[in-house]
Amino acid sequence: MTEKLSKELIAFLFTSFEKKISVKKGAYLFQEGMVASDIYLVLNGNFKISKVTPDGQELTLRLCSENDLIGELTLFCAGAIYMLSAKSMDDKGEVLVIPKEKLERKLAEDGKLALEFMKWMSLHFRKTQTKFRDLVLNGRKGALYSTLIRMSNSYGIIKEKGILIDLPLTNQELANYCGTSREVANRMLSDLKKNGVISVDKGWITIHDLNYLKLQIHCENCPDELCRID
Repeated sequence: MTEKLSKELIAFLFTSFEKKISVKKGAYLFQEGMVASDIYLVLNGNFKISKVTPDGQELTLRLCSENDLIGELTLFCAGAIYMLSAKSMDDKGEVLVIPKEKLERKLAEDGKLALEFMKWMSLHFRKTQTKFRDLVLNGRKGALYSTLIRMSNSYGIIKEKGILIDLPLTNQELANYCGTSREVANRMLSDLKKNGVISVDKGWITIHDLNYLKLQIHCENCPDELCRID
């Protein structure tokens, strides 16, 4: 797994900010439309970053874990509100609270740290661009296949029979990553299972033929640091 933030940035955050909060499973750290006064560094647990459309459809954009920053899109924006929602996915969720204005002042004062932060933000935006590319250009099937590929890069463990995604996923959760319904995701997953591309055991997915998924979406072989779900 690639490092998410540089060692310098992590050390800076831990020495500059002390407040930590715990978030129970199913609780929101923040929700879309709330005034954004803080950003957060994930210390423990997983947080789902998503957006709900006016018709109630949920689109999950990221699954963040240890050493991921969330709420980062509000930096250096006057009167900012959160554009997305962050929900804790397990009971061990814990974050470091980083007041936005204080972080902005520190970055303005320290050019080296500001450069490190800019490098991370650039990588983050590039990852986001590739996700939207897959969603828009490759349709629902391509969105599912690219999600599985990204999951394998972020949480994959190489096993004898394939790549195990070390994260239990429901069909509804996979559908949310693709911006589609559970029924559509069910049909596509069933086809993949029939063709031996994947197998599913109580929510644990093993990918047996990663190349098949890549060929179907005309994979551009982006670096693993870009082709991730976090």
